[in-house]
Amino acid sequence: MNYDVIIIGAGLGGLTAGARLAREEKKILLLEQHDRPGGCATTFRRREFTMEVGLHEMDGLHPKDMKHKIFEELGITGRVEFLPVPEFYRFINDHYDLVIPHDPAEARSILKAAFPGEVKGIDDYFHHVLNARRIMVANRNKPDKSVGQFLDEIIHDEHLKLVLLGNLGYFHDDPYSLSWIYYLTGQGSYYNGRASFIKGGSQQLSGALSKIITENGGTVKLNSLVTSIDYEGNKPAGVTYRDVKGREKAVHSDRAPEIIVNAAVPSLAGSLLSKADGKKLAAAIASNKIGASLLTVYYGFNTPLKRVGNKHYSTFVYDGSVRTQKDILSNNHSDFSTRSFTFVDYSQVDAGLAPEGKSVGAVCCVDYPADWENLSQVEYTRIKADVADTMTGRLEQIIPGFRDAVAYTEVATSLSIKRFTLNPEGAVYGFAQHPDKPTGYLSALPENIHIASAWGKYGGGFSGAIISGYMTALDLLRKTGG
Repeated sequence: MNYDVIIIGAGLGGLTAGARLAREEKKILLLEQHDRPGGCATTFRRREFTMEVGLHEMDGLHPKDMKHKIFEELGITGRVEFLPVPEFYRFINDHYDLVIPHDPAEARSILKAAFPGEVKGIDDYFHHVLNARRIMVANRNKPDKSVGQFLDEIIHDEHLKLVLLGNLGYFHDDPYSLSWIYYLTGQGSYYNGRASFIKGGSQQLSGALSKIITENGGTVKLNSLVTSIDYEGNKPAGVTYRDVKGREKAVHSDRAPEIIVNAAVPSLAGSLLSKADGKKLAAAIASNKIGASLLTVYYGFNTPLKRVGNKHYSTFVYDGSVRTQKDILSNNHSDFSTRSFTFVDYSQVDAGLAPEGKSVGAVCCVDYPADWENLSQVEYTRIKADVADTMTGRLEQIIPGFRDAVAYTEVATSLSIKRFTLNPEGAVYGFAQHPDKPTGYLSALPENIHIASAWGKYGGGFSGAIISGYMTALDLLRKTGG
């Protein structure tokens, strides 16, 4: 069958692009290898609990935020309920226990009270975070630097640097290899526009976008794995895909003059493009590093955890072995008894993830496939259980009564992410956002292949994927005169 646009992958980038194009009456075919749309923006059921796969908090959504415009334009706002998150985060290490609010003035006051010798550094930090776009423009022709270098330039107290980097895992695993502009832009969106959780989980957003596509005449096919991009001469002209489920695993081919890729760029280079185009793209991305993955312990609780005494939505715990920024990367490779982690308590909002009288939460930390790949299935299962028990014990020290409240646990490693998303190394944020990360690889693509995902120029996270999908759709509409 012939379409105007074929989209490979139903992550937020592909879904957003598809929704925007379908509303412009483009004939859309969206193919997704998983049994539900969303990529990392999904949920799954365990007993009476709905487990949120990826969303802890979505930044922005203030009137000037681009996602606000996108959701209004696509009609998402009336379909999905965004719940304000009560505070930015709680930070804990062996010296400090601080709650950082979203309001930048309040955050400044709290930090200045805790670090009275760093008043100027704190003001400098918030000046840059709250004016990220202007800072980016002013530094456009200058060499990029790391956020670690930036903090070293303006702040002396190492503990203050760690507090400010509490949510570093939302971006990367090492402050000394994370672009300061990328960090400032993301962090500024939290402080300028607070953060929200989607009631019922991120699957609500993915489902709404998928429905917009089908309501406007598009087709969304799940359990459909694209195996190749097909060519006419030297130009991509369609795709071949097979059914993931069913005995026969039927193979299909459809055609379109434009193809949007919501899959990993390294996979595009390695298996989907022609040999010549794949080789060209592989050379173009050779200097790009794949970003880190995550491990998650999903919890179902027999009571709302706030009744146990927890008062905070997200808590970032840094082990005492992390004394400076330089310790963060090595700690992310350490044993789970000392690895820094985030705990999110969804009972602090009306999350809609559990029945009345129960609740859901999650521990999340940086993870790497190399730590799991050579284990037998028995060892893999045993170590996952050990990790869940370790994290439960650590949280019991912070929230007395935590262990008794646990009704269900399940662990997803970087290998789980790799299996369900097909992202190499289980990467959740696409390419690592290193200082001066090359983006020239996008020009190495055939002219009718477009990237709409965390692997594009806007980076990872929910915001990066959504904006990438929307901008890809606009670029394609301009190109085709739509």
